[in-house]
Amino acid sequence: MKRRKFIKNTALSGAGLAVGSTLASCVDNESKKIKSTTATSIKASLPLVIATWHVEEATAKAMAVLQAGGNALDAVEQGCRVEEANEKGQSVGKGGLPDRDGNVTLDACIMDKHGNCGSVVYLQNITHAVSVARKVMEDTPHVMLAGEGAKQFALSNGFKEENLLTEASKEAWEKWKVEAKYKPIINIENHDTIGMLAIDKNGDISGACTTSGLAYKMGGRVGDSPIIGSGLFVDNEIGACVATGLGEEVVKTVGSFLVVELMRQGKSPQEACEEAIGRIVNKPNSNYKDFQVGYIAVNKRGETGHYSIHQYFSMTKFQDGVNEQIQSDFYNKN
Repeated sequence: MKRRKFIKNTALSGAGLAVGSTLASCVDNESKKIKSTTATSIKASLPLVIATWHVEEATAKAMAVLQAGGNALDAVEQGCRVEEANEKGQSVGKGGLPDRDGNVTLDACIMDKHGNCGSVVYLQNITHAVSVARKVMEDTPHVMLAGEGAKQFALSNGFKEENLLTEASKEAWEKWKVEAKYKPIINIENHDTIGMLAIDKNGDISGACTTSGLAYKMGGRVGDSPIIGSGLFVDNEIGACVATGLGEEVVKTVGSFLVVELMRQGKSPQEACEEAIGRIVNKPNSNYKDFQVGYIAVNKRGETGHYSIHQYFSMTKFQDGVNEQIQSDFYNKN
């Protein structure tokens, strides 16, 4: 069962679906489809693209940009735009699941090899939030624009205004409201992000992250995805990391920055991702069994790592002509 279909089924089933039964329902199909591994430690062949989840069309687009001579920044932007335009995905851009008031609100950020970055939060009615974030980075003195200000900036730069709430997402929201309680719905897969990292043929790294956030969140909620250092961090001398999952928990540990700093200290991307997950699950009174967080990372040598709290997180990797989904190792094996 693909992640996209799983998210849709979760939304339609309502808030009462238990995590355990949800995961059990997709064990067989997932195990048949996804290659299992932990990390890549061989000498990298460049260019290289990695992304969260099963997004082979997005990584293919990013690799096409790199093979045509584009740089890593162009690649991650164009790759993320594929998922933002994917109405069936229900997790990013058009067709994203709305907040509890029925509004689709987008968060995104992007970061280049020089450490420049741009971000938008609570953006409505604009599909390609990642491209607006790039415009913020390149055409303003700011890092982050929010809400109506972000929307007006996008419109002034030629972005098209459109309704992002599709009929499928609206129907899922209407069904959710029947039994909805006014608190976040915590589950392994009722929210998602696409985060993408790329290294071009010159060895330069860039990254991007875009999401419609936690499904049926409180109006105005912003997660980790648009926050530099939490949802994404790039240091061209060391490496990069991007996060997915429950953003509140990533923000509390400044997760992506932490992974890059651990790599700076000499840890491999895999070791760094594992320690960053450990910082979350080992906090006093952590309720980690009720939420998911996953990290993917790459270092300057092109070594990659990925790790999550729970099973069924995966990374898509495109390298040496192979575009594949790789199942992540995970912490909670009970």
